[in-house]
Order: sequence, then C-alpha cells, then structure tokens
Amino acid sequence: MSNSPKKIGLALGSGAARGWAHIGVINALEELGVRIDCVAGTSIGALVGSAYAGGKLKALEDIALKLDRRMLLSFIDPGFSNSGLIDGGRLAEFIRENVDIGDIEKFPVSFRAVSTDILRGEEVVIDKGDVIEAIRSSISIPGIFTPVKSGDTLLVDGALVNPLPVSVARDMGADFVIAVDVNYGTQEFPGVKEKKKLKIPSTESRSEEDDVEYTPDTPWEKMLAKLGGNVARFEHMVRTHLDEIIEFRQLPNIFEVLLASYNILEVQITETRLKSDKPDVLLRPGCARLGFLDLDQAREAIDKGYRSVMDQRDEFPLDTG
Repeated sequence: MSNSPKKIGLALGSGAARGWAHIGVINALEELGVRIDCVAGTSIGALVGSAYAGGKLKALEDIALKLDRRMLLSFIDPGFSNSGLIDGGRLAEFIRENVDIGDIEKFPVSFRAVSTDILRGEEVVIDKGDVIEAIRSSISIPGIFTPVKSGDTLLVDGALVNPLPVSVARDMGADFVIAVDVNYGTQEFPGVKEKKKLKIPSTESRSEEDDVEYTPDTPWEKMLAKLGGNVARFEHMVRTHLDEIIEFRQLPNIFEVLLASYNILEVQITETRLKSDKPDVLLRPGCARLGFLDLDQAREAIDKGYRSVMDQRDEFPLDTG
C-alpha cells in the first residue's frame, strides 16, 4: 500500500474468551511488518493491548495457552459486597505476578484502556497509572465483578459505552485504525450450553418382570419407604411431570442469562458505533463458537485472529522504513 499513514492505531474490542484472538492479530501484523503506534482496548482488549504496548505480549500468550478449568476456578473470589459476585482481586494479582508491565505512561507504545463510570454513565479513558487497576476496571462486567473505586468514580466494563474503541484510537492521533471485533456473529444466546435431556423409559417399555416386589435397601430407598412411597410411585411421578422437568433442565442458569444478555448489548452497541466510528480495516476473526468464558481455549482464538489478518493482508500499510 502506497502513501503510508503517519500513525497507525489498533482498536481491540471486548469479548471475554474470544478476545484471545487479539493475540493472533498482533502476531500476524508484526509478521507482516505493520507498525502499530498506539493501542486502545476495552475489556479483554485492554488486557491484550496493554501486554503488547508494555512489551509483554509473549508472556501473556504463554499464560493464555496454559489456562485450564482448575486455574480459572482459582480466580473466583466471591465478593463481600452486594455489587458483584466476584471481587476480581485474585485475577488482578495473577496478572500482576505473571505479566508485570508497570504504569501506562511508561509503555514504549502509547496505550489507553476504556472503562465506564457507572455513577455518571460516561466513558472513561484511562491513560496513566497502574495498568493492572486499569485492566481490572475495564473488565469489570456489571453484576459479575465488583466495580472499581477510583477517586469520585465507580468504574465497570468499558463495553457498556464503547466495546470497540475506534474513536479512542482516533483521539490518540491515529490516521489509520485497524479494529478487531471478536463478538461478531454471537447474537444467538452465546455461551449457553444445551442441556442434556433426561432419558427415562416409558411405562410401555416395562415388562411384567420389572414389576417385582420392592424391598428398601439403600438409605435413600428406606427413606422413600418410610414416607409411604416406593420406586414405582416415584417413577410414575417423574414420568407424569417429565415434560416440566426436561424444560427446567434445558433453561439456562442465571449466570448464563446475565452473560448472554451482556454479550447482546455489546454486539448491538458495536454495530451502532461502527456506523459513525469507522475503522480503515475491520477484522472479524469468527470466534462466535467460543463461549464467553471459554478462556481455556486460547489456541483456537489465537489461530482465528492470525488467519483473519492473513486473509486481509493486502489492506494493511506496511512499515517500509
């Protein structure tokens, strides 16, 4: 591409586990020789963006590829307030111990994290101070993580106001913006796993040999017997209400409903803002299959991010200097 822009900005969007694709995007851009002058990130985009801007992207990638369910569970520290289910302190400390990148203003590449002041309903762009606190503010999904108190502000996830911070990259002076939207295509209840249906044989499948005299054996069976019930009655009750039981088991839990609703909000806000905040290149890695909390599937997301760049490689200005 001729007439290379003076300053190239990277806008990394929100999307939880799908945001690991940002790592693959950056790796591919570096391989192609695209010079990134500034980075703006929201939520998981703030985490990956700060690691890149602070020179610690490889360390973060190594951690992402090692994550498993047990490690993820260790990050859950129940909140002691009514503001969120998880405090977020353990996750913040884990990042600090493994990806220590200091204060934002000292980064070799200019960086901004996007958060939301929930008291005023305003976008907050964090451009200085402890990057771990900035990340924690930017990823604090309302209702899941407790908000972060900063001065007279109460900060939560920046995706509430600016899930794909193209405008922030422009404000940083970028005259060419590459935006990465990892949520595209996830509108249909993302992250909700289909519940397994109960398989209970119908009464028609029972033979006369099944109708043997019943003698209580286990403590549970004895309890049923004491209550005046027996296995046959219990089975009859289950079959009578089978439709209601299956329907209940197939409904998503409250955690899934909350995350799915939040994801829909992110997608809708992103689509609206893209109409006015237009990037020069829009990457959509195709991570819709990944659930919101599939953080242990980093390899798939990273690979998709890498391929999305290579598929559009002719659209990027290369650093010929």
